[in-house]
Amino acid sequence: MLETIGAPSLEALFACVPEKHRLGRELDLPRAASEQELLAELEGLASQNMNSSSHAWFLGAGTYPHFIPSAVDAIASRSEFYTSYTPYQPEITQGTLQVIFEWQTLIAGLTGLPVSNASLYDGASAAAEATLMALRLTRRSRVVVSAGLHPHYRAVISTYLAGLGTEIAELPRGSDGRTANPDNFITDDTACVLIQQPNFFGCLEELSTAAQTTRARGALLIAVVNEALSLALLRSPGESGADIVCGEAQSFGVPMGFGGPHLGFLVTRDTYLRQLPGRIVGQTEDAQGRRGFVLTLSTREQHIRRERATSNICTNQGLCLLLATVYLSLFGRVGLRKLAEINLAKAEYAKARVRATPGLSLPYSAPTFNEFVVGVPRPAVECIAKAEQAGIAAGLDLKPFTPELGNALLVCTTELTRRSDIDRLVDVLAGGRA
Repeated sequence: MLETIGAPSLEALFACVPEKHRLGRELDLPRAASEQELLAELEGLASQNMNSSSHAWFLGAGTYPHFIPSAVDAIASRSEFYTSYTPYQPEITQGTLQVIFEWQTLIAGLTGLPVSNASLYDGASAAAEATLMALRLTRRSRVVVSAGLHPHYRAVISTYLAGLGTEIAELPRGSDGRTANPDNFITDDTACVLIQQPNFFGCLEELSTAAQTTRARGALLIAVVNEALSLALLRSPGESGADIVCGEAQSFGVPMGFGGPHLGFLVTRDTYLRQLPGRIVGQTEDAQGRRGFVLTLSTREQHIRRERATSNICTNQGLCLLLATVYLSLFGRVGLRKLAEINLAKAEYAKARVRATPGLSLPYSAPTFNEFVVGVPRPAVECIAKAEQAGIAAGLDLKPFTPELGNALLVCTTELTRRSDIDRLVDVLAGGRA
């Protein structure tokens, strides 16, 4: 290499680097390992992590363990989808464009609103982009955020809005776990109200009432969906009156992956199409009458004048979108609803066991989907540690987020949860040995 570039030595190559910035010794690295040795080392490190295969898994809070059929990976690996992940030249990226088109159709049907973009990075950035969209549409400067919105989502929204002169107000939750009616919190300069469905504590919100109140005051209702599988069972946010629906679709065939990468989505009404961030793929015909796919709308600064751009979203989560599209196509409308019903049934059984167990409680009375809060008799961090010893990932300690709840855990059950594991979890939380 030195001969090719015309350098006499390695020292001469780095002569421009000041002496004080050079290491002056060999790197402190072990000898090179063989592939066999390296794999053994990595497997040893990986075995130190809990996962849904090694433990009974009750941890949700934004990333959910669901069964992924083998066909998802098999179909997503087909060569038809091995085109450029960003569809800059539509004529050579038909596989990518068709998948995006199908995804838009599927997520629009699930959310009850007609226009979907390709996808976004994750649920948190989708919520932030939806908020910016509402600010542009209403030309107002105040945002009302439910206390039931995921705290990480709220943090991302605050970061996005920092420096814009936007006021962020909190909409409190009631004693039943649901968000309060926003009527008394909406002012003439309120752009939007963000409510999560189901909310961070698993409680189902009254979106219809919130939508009527919000729209009567000229603001927009943004429904944020953290557990996308709930869309298969609950009344869609669009039918309930939401103007924008956004959130996280990781539950649709995307592995938990230590928290990412995930798949954000954003859907809205026809009226707001021009302010939708990202891109939209449409279907057309070529000169021979064959079906084809094109970029119908792309509103980022690489395509249009910077001052008219709706976001700086550079791409969509193409691979995760492909996995989710295949997953939804495999389950279909009926299969997805049955899966959601199983999730609900598992959660209801777990809640019944909690109610019947001395020392445990359900702090909130609102109905839930597959996630709920459990009051425990001692610090939740102790319960989690004891459950781990029994091979159980017990849930999320809520003390860092809602200390007023006292000792409480956020517990999630999915189709992967066995009845015997629920029984063991309840015993551990109540002080037993599981």
